[in-house]
Amino acid sequence: MAFGMVEPGAPKAGNAERGERNLTLAPIGVVRTPFLERASAPRQGFLAGDVAGQLVLERGKNFEDALSDLEGWEYLWVLYWFHENTTWRPKVLPPRSAHKRRGVFATRSPHRPNPIGLSVVRLERVEGLTVHVKGVDMLDGSPLLDIKPYVPAADAFPAARTGWLEPLVRAADPEPGFSIAWSAEAEAQAAWLAARGVDLVTPTTRTLALGPQPHAYRRIRADGDAMRLAVKEWRIRFRAEGRLITVLAVATGYRPSQLAKAGDAALDVHRAFVGAFPG
Repeated sequence: MAFGMVEPGAPKAGNAERGERNLTLAPIGVVRTPFLERASAPRQGFLAGDVAGQLVLERGKNFEDALSDLEGWEYLWVLYWFHENTTWRPKVLPPRSAHKRRGVFATRSPHRPNPIGLSVVRLERVEGLTVHVKGVDMLDGSPLLDIKPYVPAADAFPAARTGWLEPLVRAADPEPGFSIAWSAEAEAQAAWLAARGVDLVTPTTRTLALGPQPHAYRRIRADGDAMRLAVKEWRIRFRAEGRLITVLAVATGYRPSQLAKAGDAALDVHRAFVGAFPG
């Protein structure tokens, strides 16, 4: 896989008078993580905790030698491609922006002209062409572009100004540290689904631990006197009181008319769930 397969220096069609050029960029491997969709991935690596992932490099490229001496580093910079983003936006709405759009270059948004991701991960070990890491916030299957060691003396500036984020960080950021409780009904529903291979507890807890605030990117919205979180095809109803978030109930995201249609085996667990929990 390669991006922009035009030799450096060659003008891009239609943009020659503006001097725009394409560059050849070939992935060196792929990122493997448990996050299969954007809604499930943490918005920053430090929020991922000990979530494990792998950087799997391609064979036949002499990358075994390129990985030499990596073991002694504790953290790594990982550059990768936001492969599910096909467009970009000049202004975006970050979760911590107090509902105000910001210029994309003043944010970490993935909606960029060149959708290059940058994350810091903790190195666990290197096995052949696989680099085992923790603290991943990337989507599974992200094309891997580069690996660089994290050098604290050069890469960390704790006292640096943080622009528009500085006055908002305490007021607008969905801070970690919310406690999550499950009602008896929601706990029974989650256990029933877990026995059938559907884990809702992990992604629900990960998302709600950041806070209950509705946001376009977090799939949280008001639901009567409570709130509702969408996790894939499931809907999680919850209520927040202070720093405590209580999950009230789980429901399918499919309408009865959709579940009534025969022939789609993927809906079987949703039909069975409605039969087990008709309320």
